[in-house]
Amino acid sequence: MTDTRTVVLVEGASDESAVAALARRRGRDLAAEGIALVAMGGATNIGAHLRRFGPSGRGLRLAGLCDAGEERGFRRGLERAGLGTDLDRDDLEALGFFVCVADLEDELIRVLGTDAVERVVAAHGELGSFRTLQKQPAWRGNDTHDQLRRFMGSGSGRKIRYSAALVAALDLDRVPRPLDMLLTHLSPGAAVAPQPQVRNR
Repeated sequence: MTDTRTVVLVEGASDESAVAALARRRGRDLAAEGIALVAMGGATNIGAHLRRFGPSGRGLRLAGLCDAGEERGFRRGLERAGLGTDLDRDDLEALGFFVCVADLEDELIRVLGTDAVERVVAAHGELGSFRTLQKQPAWRGNDTHDQLRRFMGSGSGRKIRYSAALVAALDLDRVPRPLDMLLTHLSPGAAVAPQPQVRNR
């Protein structure tokens, strides 16, 4: 990371894969722009990564993506890192941190629609496995959107595999807002800008 100016903190490898895939589709080379994607291995590691890369560490520009359920932890981590007090959602976005509701898979499935996602699953040879999940008592009769989210989260490496595949299936005019906003925030003109400071309330 010797040439890195900006670090993007994401919860896991599937989020990292999705961000990288969208950047490629938009003709961006994040590494060449001095941007490093860092999968933290879970949102609870946000504090350690902020200490390493933030104002008390390497002093790099920060950005990130998190699930709605982890938003509170991200806020506390940013506040403890000295990047603001009593942060709200708007403050997070000003700092370059964007929240997925409920998670990135949920965002991608909602934008694509379940029919399109099932086509992606079929292209990966797993439609039969998905149909089996749909027949399970715990999931029978559930909304297809929720069934697909569960399917993406089950099986070794499935979330990572499908995150890039779903991004590849997107219409670039209809990208989930958190993903779109993050890549916009990381635009070349903004990549070397100093980390914005949020006013204390």
